[in-house]
Amino acid sequence: MQKILILINDAPYGTEKAYNGLRLANQLNKAHEDVEVRVFLMADAASCAVAGQTTPNGYYNIERMMKYSINKGARVKICGSCADARGLKNVQLIEGAEISTMAEFTQWVVESDKLISF
Repeated sequence: MQKILILINDAPYGTEKAYNGLRLANQLNKAHEDVEVRVFLMADAASCAVAGQTTPNGYYNIERMMKYSINKGARVKICGSCADARGLKNVQLIEGAEISTMAEFTQWVVESDKLISF
């Protein structure tokens, strides 16, 4: 099974990096059952995993996109020190997203066949 790691570094809104990273993750999940998709959230992207996001009608919603990806089998991890630096330590996260470490991120990088950064 091919392993693809998608690293997202940017905030959920303001640019479309998180949006495009999750679009890729969701298309991989949809079209390639033989691919294991992993998403690692660093820096301002740690906010992508916060539960309870509300966006205007017609505007993309990162929480919904993240839930779709998790429901299709993607694994989602959040840099713990990035989350702490942004005051997200005790915030409710999207179900299935987990706080992680640089050690685990490093392991994912080594295990991955491809790493794509947004």
